[in-house]
Amino acid sequence: MTGFSLSRRDLMAGGLSIAGLSMAGLTACSPQKDAKSGDLSNLTLRVATYRGNPESFFAEAGVADPPYKLARTQFAGGNLIVEAINARALDFGGMSEIPPIFVAGHPGNQVRIVGVLRSDVNNQVVLLPKGSPVQDFSQLKGKRVGYVKATTSHYILLRLLNKAGLTWADITPVALSPQDGLAAFQSGALDAWIIYGVIVYQAREAGARVLTTAQGILSGNYLITAAQDALDDPARLAAIGDYVSRYRKVFDWINADGERWARVRAQATGVSQAYYEQEFRERSTASILEPISEAAIASQQAVADTFAAAKVIPARVEVKSLWNDRLTPYLK
Repeated sequence: MTGFSLSRRDLMAGGLSIAGLSMAGLTACSPQKDAKSGDLSNLTLRVATYRGNPESFFAEAGVADPPYKLARTQFAGGNLIVEAINARALDFGGMSEIPPIFVAGHPGNQVRIVGVLRSDVNNQVVLLPKGSPVQDFSQLKGKRVGYVKATTSHYILLRLLNKAGLTWADITPVALSPQDGLAAFQSGALDAWIIYGVIVYQAREAGARVLTTAQGILSGNYLITAAQDALDDPARLAAIGDYVSRYRKVFDWINADGERWARVRAQATGVSQAYYEQEFRERSTASILEPISEAAIASQQAVADTFAAAKVIPARVEVKSLWNDRLTPYLK
């Protein structure tokens, strides 16, 4: 199935809800074969993708087509993937440590963390406008700081405020989408902007300066998640296990040749290849897909505790119940 773009705005404009998508997906994607037969040809695995991210490049990486159908849906962020999983519209998706925290402990929550992608944190930064005199985050007291709510950007802001001895009330926080944040930053409406991805390199070329990266703030853990119902279905579990085995090969292909990776991303997104090459050169680590671990669980718990202390979530949550090791055999 060809991937298509999906956002909350798209759904509302089209008169379609996540719940409506869920019902359509359940009808179309119910497994028709028992996993014991080994025949997954009538099963459709519903996976999330992001524009220009590794999960979109199986063919380019030489990964063979799986023995089941793939329905790829493009999402704008992990929070929407969490919503789709909980609406039973998705089987599998990737995100940062943060979106699952907001549903941890909710009755009926379907999101389960099944693996960890160790990857770059240098592409998540605090940007300053060209000519800004700011040399230390503490100098942003009383200033307008843009961020993306309920994301790594939000977490970075909380950590930097704490480190600088500042509170939320000491700045003017401005929650914006990445696209709206770029417009605000370019217009001079922000004194600093906490942002991530290739947009960082676009802004730097236009004269923006990096005050700090997320090195030492973010763990570098990005999560792969699956729906509990999918893990409980033998046929769908087999398909997810096969999918992550193939997914790992994409990262081997990426790590082997940064210029090639930049070229295919540029072709897919229309973004300058030079930005992707710079991102690859400056990355903090190679990308490695790993099984879950106690250290990774502890890392997410620390993030959750930071959000709870800042009252971004109403109370402390225990994240351990979100983690599920059923895919460990496929990730070793």
